[in-house]
Amino acid sequence: MTQLLDGIRKNRFVVFGRAGMDMFADPPGTKAEVAETFRSGLGGSSANICAGLCKLGGASALVTSVSNDCVGRFCINQLRGYGVETRYLRVLDGEHRISLAVYESTMEDFQLCIYRNNAVDFQVTTEDVDRVDYAAFGALITAGTVFAAEPSRSSTFRAFENARKAGIPVIFDIDYRPYSWPSPEIAAEVLSRAGAESDLIVGNDEEFGFMAGDIGKGLDKARELAERPGRIVIYKMGQDGAITFTEGREIRTGIYPVTAVKPNGAGDSFMAGLLAGLAEGRGLRAAVQRGSACAAIVVSNPGCAPAMPTTAELEEFLRNHPGPTRAD
Repeated sequence: MTQLLDGIRKNRFVVFGRAGMDMFADPPGTKAEVAETFRSGLGGSSANICAGLCKLGGASALVTSVSNDCVGRFCINQLRGYGVETRYLRVLDGEHRISLAVYESTMEDFQLCIYRNNAVDFQVTTEDVDRVDYAAFGALITAGTVFAAEPSRSSTFRAFENARKAGIPVIFDIDYRPYSWPSPEIAAEVLSRAGAESDLIVGNDEEFGFMAGDIGKGLDKARELAERPGRIVIYKMGQDGAITFTEGREIRTGIYPVTAVKPNGAGDSFMAGLLAGLAEGRGLRAAVQRGSACAAIVVSNPGCAPAMPTTAELEEFLRNHPGPTRAD
């Protein structure tokens, strides 16, 4: 675990995965199908993680492809506005398009519509990942969406190899999205391989259950993955908190209850808060709790990347919140 934590403490991350535009109905509480006004913001799981890390004082670079159109340029400008390094973005002509997510800020019959036909982020090649200066970063992060199609699947496994050669750890957010995959069987096989090659794995109970081939066996799968020395596995359980497995220990943590306006963005913010906490030298329990606090902040505000907290906002939330639920 020393190598993993030493890498994270450098607080410089190279992140693989998608960026996209979010459009969310305004004002909060408005259903998308009757909305007259939408707000825009940066979205996409990996882009959100990048923005969250930068807002918490870290450095991040995104490796992806974007479309050569106004939406692609919007995402590039948004990334730069958050301080994300964009030198590894490749702009593609043609019919491939960057992701667009349309949703609403209401928990009542929440609707999220994602347009990912001919998704441009799947076009990341081995040449793209070989351009990265891995030694300049402390750790590699990827979300599971990159593995859903070629060439980005093979390219990201190539990036894992490059990271190992450079001596930096691999952090894997399972982030299983069924609509992106050709079949559940392929997804289970590929995501399990990615987990086996990673040093820190974060997922929810359903995602670990999916990897295990049985929703009831997700906890066993997380424990099994954590048996490798030096690895950290975080098993998220929604309202029931999380269990962190490492070096034979099980650390149970609660959540920070809030009035949520939407469910999406929580996992991305959790990852950013977790890594920022570890980068500051905090213990695992404290870092996981800070990740949970970041998730609570994001679900209680409209948008994803725009809702990610700064360090000052996180500290203010922690000062004013009565505290996390008890971890049973």
